[in-house]
Amino acid sequence: MERRTVAVILAGGVGRRAGSPVPKQLVEVGGRPILAHAIAAFDEHPDVGEVLVVMAPGHLRTAAALATPFRKVTGVIEGGETRTGSTAAALGALAGHGADTRVLFHDAARPFVDAGVIGRVLDALDKHAAVAVGVPCSDTVVAVEDGLVASMPPRASLVRFQTPQGFRLGVLRSAYDVALADPDLVATDDCGIVHRYLPDVPIKVVEGSERNLKVTHPLDFVLAEHLAGGTPTDPLTGSPVDPPEDNT
Repeated sequence: MERRTVAVILAGGVGRRAGSPVPKQLVEVGGRPILAHAIAAFDEHPDVGEVLVVMAPGHLRTAAALATPFRKVTGVIEGGETRTGSTAAALGALAGHGADTRVLFHDAARPFVDAGVIGRVLDALDKHAAVAVGVPCSDTVVAVEDGLVASMPPRASLVRFQTPQGFRLGVLRSAYDVALADPDLVATDDCGIVHRYLPDVPIKVVEGSERNLKVTHPLDFVLAEHLAGGTPTDPLTGSPVDPPEDNT
């Protein structure tokens, strides 16, 4: 029997670092809100059965209206104050789904995830209970303590995580059951929760894409507009901006 697959679009952030007066996931790039780009990627994927949107408080009506054209969206719910809180809200909404359900958690601020990345995560979930997406680090990454270099991990062993992150639903539920009981819980993504609270569960890493960028800072909007084929504009002023040259 074919395994059920749900994509959860995490749009609970308000985008303070982006400097936008509205949540960054509602800002348009290429004539379409960032959130709509993200939903479309999963709505159009043949192996995704349903899509759940977790939206920032105060913007549910806008998100619900935006999601209406997408046939696989089964709900738009309010997120928590943190990324962890938003995932917990999604797990609550998926309470009726079986433990073997494949669940993908994707940042709404990554509007250009493609079918190839999604497919690699789903393929890996056939053999693994937790899957991350990564791209090699092009910069040297160092650990710093008190303003001094403490260690320099070999760059060849490092990747930058992206989303979607994929899980067997029962495994992520178990990890969150333990994590939410920890008063010192601090996490930035769901693979981090599994790694910390279910250390015996291996996390498979599959290849990501440089196009799968996260729109976080003002310059990212310029890059996103360029990738979307539109005219890059400053998110604060609306003035046209030339995309940066690629000198790599």
